[in-house]
Amino acid sequence: MSGSPLKENLCRDRRQPGVVSPGFSRLQYSLRGMAGSILMFLTFMPGLTGVFAQQADFPSLVKRYIEQYQNIAIREMMVYRIPASITLAQGIHESNAGRSRLALEANNHFGIKCHKEWFGKTYYQDDDLPNECFRKYDSPIESFRDHSYFLTQRDRYKNLFDLEVNDYKGWARGLQAAGYATNPKYAEILIRTIETYSLFRFDQASFTTAFGDSLSNLDDPARQAWLRKFIVVRTGPGNRYIFENNNLEMTIARRDDNVYLLARDFELTVTQILKYNDLPYATALKPGQIVYLEPKRRRAAADNHVVQQGDNLYSISQAYGIKLKMLRKRNEIPEGMEPFKGMVLRLR
Repeated sequence: MSGSPLKENLCRDRRQPGVVSPGFSRLQYSLRGMAGSILMFLTFMPGLTGVFAQQADFPSLVKRYIEQYQNIAIREMMVYRIPASITLAQGIHESNAGRSRLALEANNHFGIKCHKEWFGKTYYQDDDLPNECFRKYDSPIESFRDHSYFLTQRDRYKNLFDLEVNDYKGWARGLQAAGYATNPKYAEILIRTIETYSLFRFDQASFTTAFGDSLSNLDDPARQAWLRKFIVVRTGPGNRYIFENNNLEMTIARRDDNVYLLARDFELTVTQILKYNDLPYATALKPGQIVYLEPKRRRAAADNHVVQQGDNLYSISQAYGIKLKMLRKRNEIPEGMEPFKGMVLRLR
């Protein structure tokens, strides 16, 4: 039994692509093509659905990023006087809320490239040019610290520090003008991010917000007794006492002090403060912490020190005004090792 004319024509059409049979209307042919397109769309739909879901979920990812890094940004603000809102907005934008390859594989949240002064770990990926060198860190917190250091140590950003710490719009425009990024809408992106997620609220944070109330109290009698062994030379900026120890001038950090403020008030650079006090980076200053205003010496006035409970090489080097590396070398203590209680350290 022969097939119907429609079936015969349809079979012939399959052997002769592009020929529309008389019994197969143009509408039916169009529908057949549309069905194929729909089938193809459905085949790739899971991937597209994932992309759309990621875009829809971005605000929640940003909020998670803020919760994770807000205190770090506040601490950096206390030390370097960079608005926490700016630090967070740059981190969110540059790292895609912590999801970029650079952030995930190199802990680099600010897109900072190697530059000639970088001798740390490196990570390579395409950017403006193929296979560019980026800084790699052991943890995100190192990236936040290096970001602060990066801004404070470059002349092109120095005018930003004349702005108020809550002037996030001025900072955003200043970063763009100084060439932090090549995107002509960089300032607009930062400002929109700050206002969308109310990041400006972190610029009003206090020292206590960042560091808590567990810091030592300068009014403690034991602390006052410890300070009395130093000679008061004069009163410095902000009515700070300037002490003398090992023929060196030093001051004592107060609750609201940080490296940036001390450097500004004593007309020193942040780098000098760090170098004079054997600090690898600008950590927070605890109330009562010794801060030298000139380079420490190679030897102390005393001959030796018996290590007490709670002592470490850094605290001993600060107490006697001796360079940390000289204290290690003189007592043959390798990097990363600390003296034991009762050990007699040579100071000269």
